[in-house]
Amino acid sequence: MELQDTLYNKEDYVETASGNKVCRQTSLYGAQNIVLQGKVIVQKDVIIRGDLAAVKTGRYCIICKNAVLRPPFKKFSKGVAFFPLHMGDHVYVGEDSIISAAMIGSYVYIGKNVVIGRRCVLKDCCMIEDNTILPPESVVPSFTRVGGSTVSIDELPECTQDLMIDFTKSYYQHFLPHFMPDLKGQ
Repeated sequence: MELQDTLYNKEDYVETASGNKVCRQTSLYGAQNIVLQGKVIVQKDVIIRGDLAAVKTGRYCIICKNAVLRPPFKKFSKGVAFFPLHMGDHVYVGEDSIISAAMIGSYVYIGKNVVIGRRCVLKDCCMIEDNTILPPESVVPSFTRVGGSTVSIDELPECTQDLMIDFTKSYYQHFLPHFMPDLKGQ
């Protein structure tokens, strides 16, 4: 199945030398601690909290509208400590999702309106369905599909890695600038 083109206003996005496309209406706090490896799309109204701890994504990650990437924290007797958030390659984060995981492996699909609690670990090749809430410190094994109230629904096929590579690369290729006609001359 071929993805439809997603058109965006070229003036609303900054494209880096490594192919990252970051919307100007994105809130990047502590930008010096945020690493986007390349060909990453960060859409409108996303919040990435690099001011708390390092946030690192792999290549071909798609972070959809209104998503929040926030490093996980742990309370200690002497205060709170934040830990880095690492995300692998070919990860899709759906709209309105809140991510506070310690690690997200590669080839992971996270649906819309998902909450991933602090210090969760999502292994490679897993899928989190729409409207799922993962409690803090949950571990999602590879090739597992999770939905609802963290119920393991079923196993994913061994080709999940290939499917996610195809999906994220295709999404990136179909994320195209929409050229507005110049109306000043009329």
